[in-house]
Amino acid sequence: MAKKTAAASAGTPATVALTAAGVQFTAHSYAHDPANTSYGTEAADVLGVSPERVFKTLMADVAGTLTVAIVPVNGMLDLKALAQAVGHKKATMADPAAAQRRTGYVLGGISPLGQRQQSPTVLDESALLCETIYVSGGRRGFDVELSPTDLISLTKATTAKIGHPG
Repeated sequence: MAKKTAAASAGTPATVALTAAGVQFTAHSYAHDPANTSYGTEAADVLGVSPERVFKTLMADVAGTLTVAIVPVNGMLDLKALAQAVGHKKATMADPAAAQRRTGYVLGGISPLGQRQQSPTVLDESALLCETIYVSGGRRGFDVELSPTDLISLTKATTAKIGHPG
């Protein structure tokens, strides 16, 4: 994998964080269709990648704390499992405006990397079955490919079964 590409040098906070950490990644830009609101499945389709390797970044409210959940795009977030993964009983999806303020990214482009404020992060354990995974690079139409272990290290994530088939 390339450490940096022309698209990465444009410098989203995610690619800046990856580059600063010396993490190997590959940047993948594609033409986002503004009419498409299924951002993750669009990325998998356009990039020709199995949806099991493309992960969406969601923000949930767990006991008053905004928490990052990273799950495959072909599935759904199990809110109860996410809450249990961080030691609580209940979680709800975060208010979209709060998620954007907390992360510094727009919906459909929220990356787990380079967020404005660090949040507790949980990565679905299925990511560990892949050599590399794709996550948003910080804007719609831009994903980064990296090893799940590097993602865990950079985000201080834990892993748990927080996704289920959609």
